[in-house]
Amino acid sequence: MPIRLLRLIILPAYRFRRRLLSRDEAIENFLESQNNFMPIRYSYSDIKQMTKSFRDKLGQGGYGSVFKGKLRCGDLVAVKVLGMSKGNGQDFISEVATIGRIHHVNVVRMIGFCVEGSKRALVYDFMPNGSLDKFIFSGGEKNVPLISWERMHEIAVGVARGIEYLHRGCDMQILHFDIKPHNILLDKGFIPKVSDFGLAKLYPTDDSIVSLTAARGTFGYIAPDLFYKNIGRVSYKADVYSFGVLLMEMVGKRKNVNAHAEHTSQIYFPYWIYDNINQGEDLQLGDVVVQEKMSVRKMIITALWCIQLKPVDRPSMSEVLQMLEGKEALLQMPPKPFLYSNDMSMEDQADNNPTGVPTSSHAEMSITIEDMLR
Repeated sequence: MPIRLLRLIILPAYRFRRRLLSRDEAIENFLESQNNFMPIRYSYSDIKQMTKSFRDKLGQGGYGSVFKGKLRCGDLVAVKVLGMSKGNGQDFISEVATIGRIHHVNVVRMIGFCVEGSKRALVYDFMPNGSLDKFIFSGGEKNVPLISWERMHEIAVGVARGIEYLHRGCDMQILHFDIKPHNILLDKGFIPKVSDFGLAKLYPTDDSIVSLTAARGTFGYIAPDLFYKNIGRVSYKADVYSFGVLLMEMVGKRKNVNAHAEHTSQIYFPYWIYDNINQGEDLQLGDVVVQEKMSVRKMIITALWCIQLKPVDRPSMSEVLQMLEGKEALLQMPPKPFLYSNDMSMEDQADNNPTGVPTSSHAEMSITIEDMLR
């Protein structure tokens, strides 16, 4: 075999191996530095044993797969087996670094983890009722029990407490960056648990502004300030925005943008619900008239505050809790929410998308919803 061809084969393989070794070394160095905070470290054979060789699959996502398992003591667990990491295993490091040190009733508890070469897994308490999205978007399926409005309000308050703890209750400020129904788990008593910290970032508690190299999260729940710098700097208010979207979906039991809505005025749900409440009309959601249900009205008005375009206009999670738990008479209607900045310049767009090629996220974020509603 010619030497040149041999080099073409060997050199890429050598570089790939070096990247793998560098990534594994970075993870091991991180775990060693965090030893005081770590949950139990399991071997890969332990993971296979507790999941019975990955027999009972609970779900699949971009991160990997989740399997049902059982510890030797008999406790049920959910085992998240991660796919190949990007970068230096940053998603794995983020999750262990954040949730590994958290103990709060509204944050899912990490029991342990596994890292053996390219094999990585995270072990959590098992949540019998699955994720919140099943109950919001079920469309009345027979096998999905209905959640009362009182219970839905309790879930909203619990999620808010979990996020508020992440922002203010730890020695480091933890920004989640992926608050959505799929990442809210429910235990057997329907107590909500914030989960999935693969995109989370830790910052000093006195940092009101944080730095990010790229927008992170799930489209539809990402705060506009993660895309457009003229709206405001990135901070914990990004999680507040995502919580507002979540809250609005809990109320409407539908996605906020629905191009197939029966009436064009209902395409963007927050616009429709804002106009109805602001005009004092009797608004019916499912089996309840909003004006007659204080808990539902609180959720709506709080959500409308949370999804304000500019971060400065959104409340903190502490203020969100006050709105959800306080007296309805003290709540004031916010300005009508918008999806994006009407005065966003082409320069702002270019700064956030230096390639000049519109990505799906940028293109969708600039949808002129007002045109759809005319």
